[in-house]
Parts: sequence; structure tokens; C-alpha cells
Amino acid sequence: MLKNEQAYLDLCRYVMEEGTEKSDRTGTGTFSVFGHQMRFNLQDGFPLLTTKRIPFRLIASELLWFMRGDTNIRYLLKHNNNIWNEWAFQKWVESEEYVGPNMTDFGRRSQKDEAFKERYDEQMKIFKERILTDDSFAERYGDLGAVYGKQWRDWRTSQGETIDQLKNVIEGIRSNPDSRRHIVTAWNPEDVPSNMALPPCHTMFQFYVADGKLSCQLYQRSADIFLGVPFNIASYALLTHLIAHECGLKPGEFVHTLGDAHIYTNHLDQIKEQLSRSPKEAPRLLLNEDIESVFDFEMEDIKIEGYDPHPGIKAPVAV
Repeated sequence: MLKNEQAYLDLCRYVMEEGTEKSDRTGTGTFSVFGHQMRFNLQDGFPLLTTKRIPFRLIASELLWFMRGDTNIRYLLKHNNNIWNEWAFQKWVESEEYVGPNMTDFGRRSQKDEAFKERYDEQMKIFKERILTDDSFAERYGDLGAVYGKQWRDWRTSQGETIDQLKNVIEGIRSNPDSRRHIVTAWNPEDVPSNMALPPCHTMFQFYVADGKLSCQLYQRSADIFLGVPFNIASYALLTHLIAHECGLKPGEFVHTLGDAHIYTNHLDQIKEQLSRSPKEAPRLLLNEDIESVFDFEMEDIKIEGYDPHPGIKAPVAV
């Protein structure tokens, strides 16, 4: 794992030293490079970063949400996972039904204005409670559109049919392991402009079978190095383990290919603090061996053992 984690730390150093300063959609500003690749040997331990604490339960519940084809945040909130709240909340506060205090530019203002943050937190609490208890409200405001789970499990064709990409790729790995077509894509050009709360950052992934091992390569068009990339590494490593388990294979490598790899300007101090720390031994992933299908896994069937990271490092999310 020390070598695995070093690949991530080397990326952080490279972007800080060589990155181009650029503007971005959020208005925060970034240091960015275009095109970078990291490789993680999954036989060397599970690649959950140890130079800061990464909340594995959030990663696991989000991945199960994707794999179910779910696009409503209710499932996530039931598992105390708040990472997709902002986009659903925005839909509510911009609707005619919303009658609370003005939440204009709530994402950035809540990070700077304490009085506004208090109002924001109060409205978010109301929003979450209604998502969990009001079916009609959850249907109207909890759904994020055709995001990852929809594309993975229910891709709509021009003929009105549906394609279960994830199920098909698992069947393909089992029946024709040497195929070069074990691909799942989340980038649907028809849905990106108008039918997704957020266009997919991790756009497509491909599996590869060799020597009894299953490897996965992810192409990620946009990579928030400090906050997002550690989640992405662990999420796709977990996905590789799960599919290898169903297909009777051992996990091989996770290959992470990045398009625009960036550090937000308000994450520089946090990155420096993380780089001052030494990596620790990797944790171990434990899966319930009695579960045969990846679609039958629940949270209690997935555990991490031996995780002893450095403390977490807080940083604002750019929205």
C-alpha cells in the first residue's frame, strides 16, 4: 500500500509544482494538469488513503446506490450519506414550492457567512427530513436525474429500449473474459446537457482479465485531487473487488486515468499538510463470502479491517 498511496501523493506534488493556474466553473480557481495515470495493485492491500482519514462507509453506500441503478438521495440519507445533498437541495430552494429564507448562491455563501450558514443548515435539515418521510416530496426533489446509476443500469436507447450495462459486463467477463469490450459508460451526450444534476466526472470504465485476475481502468474527465480522487480510488477498487468476487477471479490492478486533474486554490494548505505525513499500512477489505451476486450486497456485507489512518483534513467543497 505504501507504493500505492505514493502514486497519489506524487500526483499531489506534481500538480502543485507543475500545474497551470486556471479558472473553473465554480469560480474558485485551480492548479491543473491534463492527462495523468496512477496504478494501484489490489493485491497489496485496499487503496484507502492513510495520510488522512477517508470515510469508507460513505464510499461503500454510494457505490451500492450506483449499482442499484438508484438516482434518488433517499437511499443515501438512510445510510447517513450526505455527499449528493447539494444538488437535490438546490432543486428544492429554486422551486415555487420553497418558502424559506433566500438561499441564492447557498453553496459558497454557507462557507463564508456564519449567519447564512445557520439558516442554510436549518433549511437543509428540513429538506433531509422531508426526503426521508414524505414520499411525494422525495419523488419531486430527491431525484437527481439520469446520473451514474441510471446510465449503468438503465441506459435508454433511441428505440426506447434499455441496456443494463453493469449486468451485461459481468456476464461478458464470465462468458468471454478475453473480450476487449468490457466497458461501462456514464457519459450520455443526450442526457448531459439537461437531464443530470451533475455531468459524470468518472465517465467510463473497462475491465481486463489476465492470469485469473480482474483489473479495472477508469477514465475520469474531471478530478478534484484533494476531495474527490481519494473517494474515486476506493470506490472503483471496491467495485473491482465485488465483480471479481462474483466472477470467481482475484482482484488485479485499478488503473486511474485522469483528464483535467486539479487542486482547488482553497485546498493548497490541506494538500501541504497531507504531504507532510507518512503513509501507513493498507487496510484489508472483507466481503461476505456467502453473497454470490454483486447486486445482493448490503452495507453489512462489506467491511474494512486494520484501518489506522492519520486524522481527517477538512476542506470546502466547490459546487
